[in-house]
Amino acid sequence: MVAGNANFDEILSTTLKNYIPKLTDNIFSARPLFYALTNGQTIRRISGGANIVVPIIYGTNSTAGSYSGTDTIDITAQTGISAAEWSWKQYAATVTINGIEEAKNNGEAQIIDLLEGKIFQTQETIIENMNTMLFGNGTGNGGKDWMGLAALVGLGNDAGGSSLGGIDATDADNSWWRSQVTNQGAAALTVASMATLYNNCSVGNDQPTIIITGQAQYEAYEALLDQNIRYTDTDMADGGFQNLLFKGAPVTFDGVLAGEGKLYMLNTKYLQLVAHSDVWFKPTPFVRPTNQDAVFSQLLCYGELTTSNRARQGYMYGILPA
Repeated sequence: MVAGNANFDEILSTTLKNYIPKLTDNIFSARPLFYALTNGQTIRRISGGANIVVPIIYGTNSTAGSYSGTDTIDITAQTGISAAEWSWKQYAATVTINGIEEAKNNGEAQIIDLLEGKIFQTQETIIENMNTMLFGNGTGNGGKDWMGLAALVGLGNDAGGSSLGGIDATDADNSWWRSQVTNQGAAALTVASMATLYNNCSVGNDQPTIIITGQAQYEAYEALLDQNIRYTDTDMADGGFQNLLFKGAPVTFDGVLAGEGKLYMLNTKYLQLVAHSDVWFKPTPFVRPTNQDAVFSQLLCYGELTTSNRARQGYMYGILPA
């Protein structure tokens, strides 16, 4: 057994590779934030580059205007276009099968059953860990964690929001690079406070597309609604998520925000999960270390969660009950 079974390893590698589309579908349809970022093919896939560059328009063109006859037309060079730059982040999970498991599962069907169990275990771990990470601020694990809502939306003009994507939100000239923030001041959620935040995030028909909060806040919002009227978003409902509509945006909850007293109003048009087109849940071949009775395959991801418009994102905190 020490030398291994090449046929066993080949079956494992082939089965894992074929299983990846189902694995990723299960992961990204398992939580409302994942679902919102990936539903409708909103993932941005790029093939490489030293950094992830996200173009940003923050100003208007001052040369636009009416004229008459032979009037001079303004040809002043324009600013108002910039870019946020994000470093690539990496994520990995390992599927391990030890020697005794291999010995007990010699038939091809048994091998596949064993691997499916291992994949399910890995899938559930990725769901929990990545979901928590994408609500964070990117400083976890020594800064190796991916960016999350706490940084991208978070407090738009405090120290935690500065130099985000290479743009300093604390600079008065960069006020456009700040999210909309409401401190509820340890008070209960109200429709009025939600409406103000929603309107602050909106320009014309460019409005929040999903609202995510904790279960307590979700139930508080539900209690505010007319008892005979419960509108839901059919797309979110079809994805398996409880939701109620607020001004056309589905309101749902995630366990990561339990006890936090927080609410996020997100416009996913400007919130993108960037994936490396060649390394996105890419399985490596199963290998056998010389000093262990086991085989390993790793699932590798290169990417980052980015935003191109913080002003269209909203964050409310200090909500009771927390």
